[in-house]
Amino acid sequence: MSTIGPLISRHERDQLPDDGKRYELLEGGLLASPSPNQKHQRCIWQLMAFLQSAEHAGYGRGYVAPFDVILDDYNVVEPDVLFIRTEHFHIITEAHVEGAPDLVVEVLSPGTQDRDRGVKAHAYAQFGVEEYWIVDPENQTLTIYRLTAGHYQESGPYESGATITSPVFPGIPLTVERLFQ
Repeated sequence: MSTIGPLISRHERDQLPDDGKRYELLEGGLLASPSPNQKHQRCIWQLMAFLQSAEHAGYGRGYVAPFDVILDDYNVVEPDVLFIRTEHFHIITEAHVEGAPDLVVEVLSPGTQDRDRGVKAHAYAQFGVEEYWIVDPENQTLTIYRLTAGHYQESGPYESGATITSPVFPGIPLTVERLFQ
């Protein structure tokens, strides 16, 4: 993991001047994220359209970056997309989420894919994110990680033609090709 400067806490990160960049903290290391490309943005758009159906069905609420998720004082992430079930709304504040969302989605980019598959996946499992999706726009796949006994069990990657369901919103199926339209 490549960090910028010494290890810091979320309170120190919050004191940084606003330079227009997205900063995350992972294990106290400050990481900058580049702006997403067009394919990345389209995947996020499609994910949010899909999650709106889960919202309308009463399962919870979806959010897109930038919206901080405070896992602890040294782990503050900005997932591309997150979803919080209705029974966990108490972790949502006006400024951020305090605790583990039920679903986190990262859309891979060349500059962040190692982080998304490595240290972020580890942090999401460690702090109890029930389900973690990795969307790969280049290969047009979706890989799902479900938390079991503190570790993720991988399923997929799913390609065009596959339809998945999630225990986070069991009545709402997703066809994988929808993500890449």
